[in-house]
Amino acid sequence: MELVLVVLAAASAARYLTRHPLTGSTAWVLVAALVFAGVYLAGRAVPPTRRDAWLAAVCLVWLGLVVAAPSFGWCAVALGFAALRVLPYRAAVAVVVALVTAVSGTWLRLSDPLDPTLVVGPACLAVLAVGAYRALERHAAAQQAVLQDLHRAQDELAAAQRRQGALAERHRLSREIHDSVAQDLSSINLLLQASEQDWSLRPTAARQHVQQAATTARNGLSEVRRVVHDLGPDTPPDSSLTDVLQQLAGEVTGQSGLAVSVQTSGTVLPLPQQVATALLRTARGALANVVEHADATRAVVTVSYLDDSVSLDVRDDGRGLPPPTSRPPSRHGQGQDDRGRDDRGPYERRREERHRDGRGLGLWAIRDRIEGLGGQLVVESTPGHGTALAATLPLSPSAPGALARWPG
Repeated sequence: MELVLVVLAAASAARYLTRHPLTGSTAWVLVAALVFAGVYLAGRAVPPTRRDAWLAAVCLVWLGLVVAAPSFGWCAVALGFAALRVLPYRAAVAVVVALVTAVSGTWLRLSDPLDPTLVVGPACLAVLAVGAYRALERHAAAQQAVLQDLHRAQDELAAAQRRQGALAERHRLSREIHDSVAQDLSSINLLLQASEQDWSLRPTAARQHVQQAATTARNGLSEVRRVVHDLGPDTPPDSSLTDVLQQLAGEVTGQSGLAVSVQTSGTVLPLPQQVATALLRTARGALANVVEHADATRAVVTVSYLDDSVSLDVRDDGRGLPPPTSRPPSRHGQGQDDRGRDDRGPYERRREERHRDGRGLGLWAIRDRIEGLGGQLVVESTPGHGTALAATLPLSPSAPGALARWPG
């Protein structure tokens, strides 16, 4: 706009000089043109709160100039856009109407006979300019609204991601605690119960149970410190999964009397740390469930290495899982007969107690961990014929969902 006004002012001054001799009045017109251009260009330094006063001064200088020299009427184009930029829409339209009226009036004084284009031309030009500016202004406002909506959506997405991250971290901590501290506490409980039974008749065995409980407690304390420190992996970098599983089998056998053997099939491959940790914790959780609930005498842990995956199978010869009951609850309540008596079996009551007091998280934690690494978990069981748990994990992080979603 500043460049356009300077060009229009220079062209208008040149046109005025071609039609008027160089006299004193002509010099005053040229001085007024310089003042008009200077005042307009000075608007760059005017603060926003004073730009309406600046616009009024520019319009007054231009009005005096156009009365003396109608050639400067073309400068109204720049003044009209300045009004649209500085003033509110209605006030700017009023200023544009006044500028068009002044231009048409000064040009009509020089027209003989009356030329209607001197009225229609500036009016149409003003309508087009105001309409185009208004359309651009509305488009800019719409873009700004879209941008604000985008910012709000980004903020909401970031908040949702933070909530999801916090929830995932809570799930991870739940798995960590269940697979480390809870298992150690369960072992300590079993050892202390065994020592209490052998305290009078077999004091040597009772002392051994207490010593094992103390060792397990120290291991549990170390595990708690590890979880609190950095929630690091269970397997050290220089230990293979088979070695750690052999150590785990020995601990379970020594604490509970359950005969646990470890087998390996396929070519042993180096495992990603997340995969090895997940398989180890799966084995720990599965064996803990066998010791506590299955009444088994033997369990076999098998690690199978395939081309692009590794699987862990835990099989026992226990009583198996009970079949799901399809009996609907009576009107007296879940598991009660018509007289309000609890007609559930002892295993069903024990299973409900485990879920109620928080001990039913083992299978959930195992499934959540395996599926979080892009793997699959299958549990097969027949009442009286044991239970088989099979967990399969991909070896490559490029597999769908593998490792990418694992927070640990």
